[in-house]
Amino acid sequence: MQLRSISIIGGGAWGTALAQALAHNGTAVTLWAREPEIVDDINVRHVNRVFLPGIELNPALRATSDIAAVARADVILAVPPAQHLRSVMGSVARHLATDVPVVVCSKGIERETGRFVGDVLEDVAPQVQRAVLSGPSFAADVARGLPSALTLACRNEVLGRQLAAALSSRQMRLYWSSDIIGAELGGAVKNVLAIAAGIVQGRGLGTSAHAAIVTRGFAELRRFGEAMGARPETLLGLSGLGDLILTCGSMQSRNMSLGRALGEGRSLADILGSRSAVTEGVYTAAALVRLANAKGVEMPIAEAVHSIIEGRLGVDDAITALMQRPLKAED
Repeated sequence: MQLRSISIIGGGAWGTALAQALAHNGTAVTLWAREPEIVDDINVRHVNRVFLPGIELNPALRATSDIAAVARADVILAVPPAQHLRSVMGSVARHLATDVPVVVCSKGIERETGRFVGDVLEDVAPQVQRAVLSGPSFAADVARGLPSALTLACRNEVLGRQLAAALSSRQMRLYWSSDIIGAELGGAVKNVLAIAAGIVQGRGLGTSAHAAIVTRGFAELRRFGEAMGARPETLLGLSGLGDLILTCGSMQSRNMSLGRALGEGRSLADILGSRSAVTEGVYTAAALVRLANAKGVEMPIAEAVHSIIEGRLGVDDAITALMQRPLKAED
């Protein structure tokens, strides 16, 4: 696949990092951002001080607020926050050509509808060929050109392999999969579980408790994945276990750092009020718990996080409730 142009929809940290990584491939890359100050920052100063401070961007990368212009690229990467994906891509959809590949790079579940990100794209732009990009990747690492590996999920094998090859570079390696739901699911659920891991750290419960919460969280992810039709090998791969390990193991994760702040006793409103970027796990938790209940899947850690976010349960009470659950066989 010969790519002459790539458009990135979304000027946040991840969208900017992907644009930076792809601009180094020599392809013309244009990033769409809603905020005029971000467009100006990228075009004039070659930085994104709001969402990706301290990283110098490739001067070849261009930004625009013209949504019709970015829709004419050979490949579109959709990177708005999951809760805004429908509105943003709905605006783009009328400008998109039939069968143009659109790769959804957002992670989450739409709170109001329970729809995964690929399904949201299909709702608003059914004429495109959709794919999903997911896996263990901090925006700052990718933008700095540090090595990373991700999953490119697309049901069309020919297109999926072409996209994986065209979007890969020496620093960013993409593996094709046909399991879209598995890739989407891992990227969404790990954000909720990372809040739990952060709470454990913020409460000072120790590394043993951290290991336990991540491992039992992965068990919840696998149960939910099985109920949703995801393949086990996908959940054990980059977009499942890989992303879970990363997101639950570093304060670079917005979700884990939010959990840590909750564990330290800060209020959710105070934490969110101090942030410019979206913390997806906060909004995904409600949809995840609702879907799990509908499928009859036990997800006590996810439910505890949801109860804390909703203010129905304090941190200490949630921890006590988890520790006092009936004993059972691990598997």
